[in-house]
Amino acid sequence: MAIQAIGGLAAGALQAPGTSGAPAADGFGASLGRLVAGTEAAGAQANEAVGRMLDGSGDVHDAMIALQRADLTLQLTVQIRNKLVSAYQEIMRMPI
Repeated sequence: MAIQAIGGLAAGALQAPGTSGAPAADGFGASLGRLVAGTEAAGAQANEAVGRMLDGSGDVHDAMIALQRADLTLQLTVQIRNKLVSAYQEIMRMPI
């Protein structure tokens, strides 16, 4: 389930504008914003799940799943950032 959620997040963040149900004005910056917002939301959900586990109202399994989901989402975001930086550096090395 965690991989499906991350896969959906990545697919929605990396699709070209207008290829899905999104309006054509939804550009690259907005896609990156959604990716970062999804990463922050996963971290917040993990914190809530750990808090519920600590006060006894939540399950250890739910907390661990939320933590893994947040970790995978963060790893995906970092890898996308690394690819973007690499692409930018490659463009800057191109002769004019």
